[in-house]
Amino acid sequence: MTARTIPPEVTDDIRALITNAGIDADKQDLVARILATGVGMGLDDTDRLDLKITSAALTEMRAAFALFAPFRGIPKATIFGSARTRPDDALYRAASDVAHALAERGWMIVTGAGPGIMQAAAEGAGPDHSLGVSIRLPFEEKPNAVIAKNDRNVAMKYFFTRKLMLVKESRAFICVPGGFGTLDEMFELLTLQQTGKADPTPIVLLDRAGGTFWAGLERFVHEHLVASGVISPDDFDRVLVTDSVDAAVTEITGFYRNYDSLRWVGGRLVIRLHTAPTDDELDDLNARFGDLLAEGRIERTAPLRAEVRDNDRLELPRVVLRLDQFKVGALHRLIRALNDLPSAAAETETTPVPVSGR
Repeated sequence: MTARTIPPEVTDDIRALITNAGIDADKQDLVARILATGVGMGLDDTDRLDLKITSAALTEMRAAFALFAPFRGIPKATIFGSARTRPDDALYRAASDVAHALAERGWMIVTGAGPGIMQAAAEGAGPDHSLGVSIRLPFEEKPNAVIAKNDRNVAMKYFFTRKLMLVKESRAFICVPGGFGTLDEMFELLTLQQTGKADPTPIVLLDRAGGTFWAGLERFVHEHLVASGVISPDDFDRVLVTDSVDAAVTEITGFYRNYDSLRWVGGRLVIRLHTAPTDDELDDLNARFGDLLAEGRIERTAPLRAEVRDNDRLELPRVVLRLDQFKVGALHRLIRALNDLPSAAAETETTPVPVSGR
């Protein structure tokens, strides 16, 4: 089926509606696209159920964006795990402890707002440092008491919108042993980073002391996935498998020791830092990571024109490079090297920020 063309007078009406509604000028084009898409779906031979799905998804996303908006400047970590884990389980205590440790360092904890590991994480972080994105299920209808206390939860009908919000806002992820849902989230995180559809972030697979759940997965990855050639040998290197809460916290905060954020400007990748590399360090980085580049070198740079226009982290030093898009999954290796530079300041727990758009 060919999509029907929206009449020009309708497009003009949409523009007039947006202007009359008082929407900011820098948002008008995007809002016009959203409205035009809705009108186009109405003109097409779109099934009513498809329209209901689209409408519900947009409604849920708007509610979720509103929930997160007041906390935009605060770093967030999402904790995944089983809803069936009981309070007397060592995994429950581990989730609570890691959430508490991050909350003490100024992080907010995002969970699916249900029982089990989700409740443990919310208890550890406390109601002032917790956000929930729940799913409406017959057997899991209400957010846990910690999330409900400050009414910091949004309930979703669809898993795909819930998964978007559990990932979109967070700069770190912790997975505690769980079932299909936990594994689904964990593999999606790895896929998003492997393919460059999400920024590099720390991913921690946290087990109970002496546990073998994630160690078994790591063994499977190397013995079967790597061995059969369906993933690259270093694809699992971005993950920390540990049974230590302290190691989990260090992995997350250490990832932002020198690295702050990144942004694509055309074909150039800008990496913002807290400390600029020296000339010798740049030479070493180019020698070690030249295979990641499509052309040219890794170089220091002033903020690019697009960054200046958007007033985007202008106070920070940065490096720029032309990354080979087929090597985007290895970007975490360069970030870790930038964090380990001798010139970088002593480890600090800085506030990571969301990446700007490509």
